[in-house]
Amino acid sequence: MIERPALSPVLDVVIVNWNGGALLRACLASLAAAQDAGSVQVIVVDNASTDGSADDLPPLPRPLRLIRNADNLGFGRACDQGAAAGAAPAILFLNPDTQVEPGALGVARAALLADPRTGIVGARLIDPDGRTARSCARAPTALGLLGRALALDRLGLVPPHFLRDWDHAEDRTVDQVMGAFLMIRRDLFARLGGFDPRFFVYWEDADLCTRARVAGFSVRHVAGAVARHLGQGTTRQVRARRLFYFLRSQILYAGKHHGAAAALALTAVSFGAQIPLRLALALAHRSPAEAAEVLRAAALLAAALPRLAAAARRVG
Repeated sequence: MIERPALSPVLDVVIVNWNGGALLRACLASLAAAQDAGSVQVIVVDNASTDGSADDLPPLPRPLRLIRNADNLGFGRACDQGAAAGAAPAILFLNPDTQVEPGALGVARAALLADPRTGIVGARLIDPDGRTARSCARAPTALGLLGRALALDRLGLVPPHFLRDWDHAEDRTVDQVMGAFLMIRRDLFARLGGFDPRFFVYWEDADLCTRARVAGFSVRHVAGAVARHLGQGTTRQVRARRLFYFLRSQILYAGKHHGAAAALALTAVSFGAQIPLRLALALAHRSPAEAAEVLRAAALLAAALPRLAAAARRVG
C-alpha cells in the first residue's frame, strides 16, 4: 500500500548528484523506505552527469523533483538550488552515497526542532564495514589548519580535525558535522545565505557550521539517526581534481575565517609540504599513476591561485 503524501512536506531532502551511478538509486530506495516518507520532499540536483544516473529514477511516495544543470556548478551552488526548490521548515543535505535507516529522518528532525537554538544536526554515519565513522570535527583554527597540513596531527602535536577519540555513540554538541548528512532549519539557512558558492566542493560544511555557531546556534550530533555512508562515492573517480579542490577549499576557508596571512601560509604549506608528502607516498607505493595525479592537482592549484586570492579577499 502506497502511503498518501502529507499536504505539505515537513522535510526537504536535497541530493546533489554527479555521475552517482547505482549509488543514487540505492539512496532513493532508502528514502522511500523511511518512516513518514510521504511527508518528505526529495529534490535531486544533477550536476551535468554523463552516466545516465539521473534518468528514470525510482518512484517515491511524494513525486521527486529533479533539477538538471547543463554544467557542474559545484556542490554548494547545487545545494542552494535544491533548497530554493523546496519550502519545508527543515532541509537535509544528503550525499548520494548514503543510505538512511528507516527512522533516521524523524529522529534527526525531532532533535533539530527540540530546542530553538539548535541550528544544525548530523547523523551517526556507518562505513561499509559496519563501523561508526568519525564524522564530527573540531572548529578549524588557523594553527590547527597549518599543523594538520604539516602532518603534525600524526605526531600528536596538534589535535586531529575529526573527533577520533570519541565513539559518537551519544548525542552531543559539536563544532561541525559532516555534509554527507547535514540537517538545518530553513530559516537559519536563509539567514546565513545558504552555502558559500566559492567552495566548489569540500569545506563548505565546515564553513556553514562555523557561520551557524557565530550566529548563536548550536550544531549537534544525533547518535540515534543512522545512515550508511560509502565515502568519496563519486569524487573518487577524479583523484587529481579531488585533491585540488580539497587544497583550494581549505585555503579559501583559512582566508575567509582567519585572514589573508593564514591563507598565504596555508598556500605555502600546501606546495611545500602537503603536495610533496603525497607525491612521496605515491612513489613509495610505486604508483606512477597516483604520482601523476598529485602533480596534476598541484598544477591546477597553481593555475587557480590568482582567482583564489581574489575570492579569499571577499569575506562574507
